[in-house]
Amino acid sequence: MAGILYIVVPCYNEEDVLPETARRLREKLEALTAAGRIDAGSRVLLVNDGSRDKTWSLIEGLHRESPLFSGVNLTRNRGHQNALLAGLMTAKDRCDMAISMDADLQDDIGAVDNMLDQYEAGCDIVYGVRSSRKKDTFFKRFTAEGFYRLMNFMGAETVFNHADYRLMSRRALEGLAQFEEVNLFLRGIVPMIGYPCGTVEYERGERFAGESKYPLKKMLSFALEGLTSLSVKPIRYIAMLGFLVFLVSLVMLIYFIVRWAVGATVQGWASVICSVWAIGGLILLSLGVIGEYIGKIYLETKGRPRFLIREVLEDRHGEAD
Repeated sequence: MAGILYIVVPCYNEEDVLPETARRLREKLEALTAAGRIDAGSRVLLVNDGSRDKTWSLIEGLHRESPLFSGVNLTRNRGHQNALLAGLMTAKDRCDMAISMDADLQDDIGAVDNMLDQYEAGCDIVYGVRSSRKKDTFFKRFTAEGFYRLMNFMGAETVFNHADYRLMSRRALEGLAQFEEVNLFLRGIVPMIGYPCGTVEYERGERFAGESKYPLKKMLSFALEGLTSLSVKPIRYIAMLGFLVFLVSLVMLIYFIVRWAVGATVQGWASVICSVWAIGGLILLSLGVIGEYIGKIYLETKGRPRFLIREVLEDRHGEAD
């Protein structure tokens, strides 16, 4: 029996690309419905993440034109991960499986068919994985691949070259709902769910229109968020580094005592100053990392909502809520 599919698309200032995205997604849903692969109740769920342009107006227009389009309007901008979670949690009780993807059309919509194949074969989670990064610049490819390797090295389990293009069954969505942390990094949280999973490779295209929402500064912040949200290894490495510096200081102390005992002049003010600056820098860096974790604990203890929904547009017997 064909299940209900929701395609969840977080949108932030996407007025330039949204009409084309909606057209392609509508064609895909209609084709899958005609082929009997999904139920006619399947929808595209567009999540407006506090956009400053006409994105929400476009979503309202799409909803009026076709019942295939539903909408979620957040009260304010909460960031990509929270907007995506808001869409997935809204879809959870309305669908049998949900596919999340970005609005910029870089994710290959054609890969949806292969994701459904994996779902029908028994996978609760299907990851969309980039087949290559040949189109990226050397800097982009180097930093992106370095990011995944660093995350895995630091103990955060992620799928290599996977962003947020994935299929999740209702059971997987219910599992995701049990993760209540405020500091979200879905690429690391989803693998923790643990249900059967698979991967689908696809060629990532160029952004259809508009500007990237992840410049270098935001990417670095995103990486730091993911690392400190999923692993405590950085703190352990700080402890190991402190122990190593302590051992080096003992060795140097013994060396200077021996030199003094044999009557040799102990020189090297430059090396002493460099050591002071180096150790001072390590101390400040360590305090910064520890402070990052303390800040996350502070936010978690407050228990603030990850998102607030202002309005939901959906079709029920021909009426919009």
